[in-house]
Amino acid sequence: MIGTRISLGKKHKDEGEKPFWISFSDLMTALMVLFLLVMSVALLSVTKTVTDAEREKLEMENDIESVMNEIEQSTKDFPGITIDKKRGVIDFGDKARFDTGSSSLTAQQGEYLRAFIPGLLQIANGIKGTKWLKRFVVEGFTDERGEYLMNLNLSLQRSQRVITIVLAPPSPGAVTFTTEQIQQIKEKFLVGGFSSNSAKKSYEESRRIEIRIECYSLEEKKKMEAAKQ
Repeated sequence: MIGTRISLGKKHKDEGEKPFWISFSDLMTALMVLFLLVMSVALLSVTKTVTDAEREKLEMENDIESVMNEIEQSTKDFPGITIDKKRGVIDFGDKARFDTGSSSLTAQQGEYLRAFIPGLLQIANGIKGTKWLKRFVVEGFTDERGEYLMNLNLSLQRSQRVITIVLAPPSPGAVTFTTEQIQQIKEKFLVGGFSSNSAKKSYEESRRIEIRIECYSLEEKKKMEAAKQ
């Protein structure tokens, strides 16, 4: 037993000489996996953002289309009044046709316009209307005859005439607006004139009134919601 030699040196030496660092290939593999993981998370985040934006846009378009359909349905009770849903324009046709150089409408035309407005207000007060309808722009037009500035002033007078008729005290038997409706008309209806722009195929058809329907954009709605917070 005294002469027995116990040698542990070789074992310690072998353990000490084992490589401490992982191989280069293993390192590259680990980095590649990490890279793919990071890219997957980034792509998922971008995809979700795009998907949310597309969903919001689609919801907006569907809501606005629904509002336009409601307005189109309301025009069916008023022959002669039509809507171009692609342009977002209500055309009053011969129900708001003007004589040459005039901004006056007949009493019958005025009553017809007044009778149409409550339907628009009702749609504007609906859930989708409240959310997306920004305002109604009453636009007057002239034919191509005469000087531009004279026609521009005349077109403004024609659009103003519509608002004046709507807000004027009603004649016997005409539609009467509530105080709330009058206030909404003041807030939602805007006057605009376009002279002889967008002239129709005839002089008579060009002397007209249109109501352009303006809706909020997604950006405007987000800013409005942010301002409320």
